[in-house]
Amino acid sequence: MKYYIIAGEASGDLHGSNLMKALHKEDAQADIRFWGGDLMQKAGGTLVKHYKELAFMGFAEVIFNLKTILNNITFCKKDIEQFNPDVIIFIDYPGFNMRIAEWAKKKKIPTHYYISPQIWAWKENRIKNIKRDFDKLYVILPFEKDFYEKKHHFPVEFVGHPLIDAIHNRTKVEESTFRKEHNLDERPIIALLPGSRKQEISKLLHEMLAVVKDFPDYQFVIAGAPGQDYAFYKQFLTNKAVHFISNKTYDLLSVAHAALVTSGTATLETALFKVPEVVCYKGNWISYQIAKRIITLKYISLVNLIMDEEVVTELIQSECNSKNIKAELSKILDEKYRQKLIEKYHLLEAKLGGEGASKKVAKLILEDIS
Repeated sequence: MKYYIIAGEASGDLHGSNLMKALHKEDAQADIRFWGGDLMQKAGGTLVKHYKELAFMGFAEVIFNLKTILNNITFCKKDIEQFNPDVIIFIDYPGFNMRIAEWAKKKKIPTHYYISPQIWAWKENRIKNIKRDFDKLYVILPFEKDFYEKKHHFPVEFVGHPLIDAIHNRTKVEESTFRKEHNLDERPIIALLPGSRKQEISKLLHEMLAVVKDFPDYQFVIAGAPGQDYAFYKQFLTNKAVHFISNKTYDLLSVAHAALVTSGTATLETALFKVPEVVCYKGNWISYQIAKRIITLKYISLVNLIMDEEVVTELIQSECNSKNIKAELSKILDEKYRQKLIEKYHLLEAKLGGEGASKKVAKLILEDIS
């Protein structure tokens, strides 16, 4: 079978790579063409465009880069037509993917959406387009099944969260080896995960790094995003007490004592590694002003959304400053506080279902199109 997969960001690259591995196991003749990143490329297939060419964050950034986005949409349609796939698999990235799906449906190409758009957060009216343009929808958060089926009468498959597989199946690293390889001393590690896009990294690292001097008994390590080069991070590495490690976020989290994490998938990854965290978010001012008027969720982190309570502290926009970061980081370094937080993390993991999300999706797709 011929599969065309579209993932537009780092998290999509991760989940897309695991899905591709599962597809190859289920279908020995799988021919996969994709938009994604380095991880998907390693899984085997033909890369069309790297997600770092597609990552525009926020309302303002999308407007400023509208011409590029529209050109990418046109190019994508032509590429799909030339490839003539048996199915298109969309992974998150709704602004782009839903435009392609509308076109593909008219072309009678099967459309499957893995990791559905978060319309429960905003743009709920997108449900009309989802019902119209997608043949199958696979959801990864436990509350999404009720949202789609009970509220909107649209059948979906809850397949569990693919992060559980990604973390469980990774090649584990020995802490002593990791520290030696990256010139880290014996002090506990505080991981800094400032996101994957230049805009958010620049804003968040300024605040995160401002607290380094207040915690001399710890060492701070910036997790470099897969889509960004070392040259970009070099401007932030003026303090010798701060280390930088690229493309090894899971290894870093596996040995970290605590973490400062931007909102998004990374908040959930950190929790699944049982690392106490503070969630930080500071975006473009215009984008934030628009977002807070149309998004009515109580929380921004997946950890709190899934648990429906404030398990991890969220420092958003003006609250995301060095004073507050210092105070909240001090809290999660306290042993009693840490243990309570880790107990919540175990409950969170139980809610997400077991292993095998990628395998389930691969089987369901192949069954549907065979």
